Amino acid sequence: MKFIIKKEAYVFIGLFSLLFTSCLQEQKTAYLARDNNKNETLQKAFSNELISTIACLDSLSESDNIKASEKHYLNARLHFKKAEPVLAFVDSENYKFLNQPNILKVEEEDATDIKINNPTGFQVLEEEIFTETPDFKSITDHAVKTKIRLELIEKNLNFNYIKPYHVLWMIRDQIIRTALTGITGFDSPVLEQSLTEGQITYSALETYLSIYKDEFNDETLYKAWHEAIEKAISELTGDFNSFNRYAFIKSNTHKNLELWNKTVSDWKVKFPFTKAINNDAASLFSKNTFNLNHFSDYNDSLTSAKVALGKTLFFETELSASKSISCATCHIPEKGYTDGLAISKGVTRNSPTLLYAGLQKGFFYDNRAGSLEGQIVSVINNENEFHSDLKGFENAIKHNPEYIEAFKTAFNDSIKQDYIRHAIASFIRSLSPFNSKFDNNINDVENSLTASEINGFNLFTGKAKCATCHFAPLFNGTVPTTFKETEMELIGVPKTNDSINAQIDDDLGRYYLFHTPERKHFFKTTTVRNVAKTGPYMHNGVFKSLEEVLNFYNKGGGAGLGITLENQTLPPDALNLTTSEIQDIIAFLNSLTDQQDNNESI
Repeated sequence: MKFIIKKEAYVFIGLFSLLFTSCLQEQKTAYLARDNNKNETLQKAFSNELISTIACLDSLSESDNIKASEKHYLNARLHFKKAEPVLAFVDSENYKFLNQPNILKVEEEDATDIKINNPTGFQVLEEEIFTETPDFKSITDHAVKTKIRLELIEKNLNFNYIKPYHVLWMIRDQIIRTALTGITGFDSPVLEQSLTEGQITYSALETYLSIYKDEFNDETLYKAWHEAIEKAISELTGDFNSFNRYAFIKSNTHKNLELWNKTVSDWKVKFPFTKAINNDAASLFSKNTFNLNHFSDYNDSLTSAKVALGKTLFFETELSASKSISCATCHIPEKGYTDGLAISKGVTRNSPTLLYAGLQKGFFYDNRAGSLEGQIVSVINNENEFHSDLKGFENAIKHNPEYIEAFKTAFNDSIKQDYIRHAIASFIRSLSPFNSKFDNNINDVENSLTASEINGFNLFTGKAKCATCHFAPLFNGTVPTTFKETEMELIGVPKTNDSINAQIDDDLGRYYLFHTPERKHFFKTTTVRNVAKTGPYMHNGVFKSLEEVLNFYNKGGGAGLGITLENQTLPPDALNLTTSEIQDIIAFLNSLTDQQDNNESI
């Protein structure tokens, strides 16, 4: 679908901003006389926004006038965004349903449980309404479906369980959501009204935080929140394409996280567990940002002994049937843990980097493994790779006194198959240093980014829409803020680098797993961290340079090359990036190269 914003739509976008401004003053005074029960007050405030959203959607479903439809949609969206901080936290699945991208949803639990669902919700409505030829029947259908889901949520509200630590998590999640998906245009694909929506969600945070004002022991800390929120709102202005996202994250998001940590101490909160983001994280781009256990089936610590053992096993050729290959054969540290080949020897796809591989929820290009340990077993069993099994691994090293001692140190036990794969996985999980030039600059460790590199980041997370699939800070397909899913996309990778007579690559990707027709040519979104070292690119290594990759995306992926793919998830329109802009994006990508030896243990 070609997205066209009609001239009249800009009038309503302006109206959207005016509506937000007038509502902001109301929000500041609405909860000064709070109920004694703070949770009831929170529920009432949240419920009011849902009810308002439902009313606007009801009007939208009955409209047969495009100007009225646009107005009703923008009003509904405004109230939905006010509810977003709470809704996304208390009911993440319904939030995802209501705010999902306008692409076919395929759920594959196993070969006997495959669900194909057409999307609905706000993103779909935005694309249906703000187009040259709106289909009122379709708009009504989506408005009604969205309204019904919201009514169900509102009817079943129960905030009795909410404790102060829930409120703090909710606030932090929204701060992170705004930075990582909000200001990228992820959920406003046509209107690109992400900055105004960011203002709305920040103002909503102030409203919700005010309900819990008496949790503050330090009154100056509460005032600091007010000032920080006002600052963020004032800076979320300007043109979508020219907005300085780098500066916003550095001077707002990270400062907000520091303030949040102070609030945790002030409220004397003890968290019962750790989510994807560590409870003391002060940056989104740090080695200490993520809770590795969130991405692992093993709920234990990443010890130096396990990592050291895993590193040794990673380079051990005795584990293969031929006694000639190791994990490092296809994952060479100096090449960003790839092998530099278009297609790795003995297999059918390019060797993906292992850097940051531990921070995702799906493994292999087709997501067929759900854990690093599972991926390791598959490689071991593959007759074209290790051609062995875990028992063979165990037998290969069980009489080696050095290994016997190393396993005793790491696991306080003898050599066992589970320990072998977990040790190797532990080493891979340690390969997330977050110490690239970009990381060091956004964390104020150094001040060396060029204007081109900063502009490249802003283009990557803005005009070029790269960050709507390669989500910061991991720059892979693991979706913030819950980090529960690593997405796959159909972008139309060609068989050869021929833009004149392009043909889709023969590899059907995810389709081979369950033979779901709608999954043909789907592949996991891999990280672009250290991408300067990991060429050639794509699952088939078709592109030899980053310039070739950017030109492919700039044309609209496979569709832009003339390849017809019904379910392409990449928008087919040209990005209209200039040569200079492409070079800036490449400069940014180069700045994501980690600066230390990634082969070091923790």
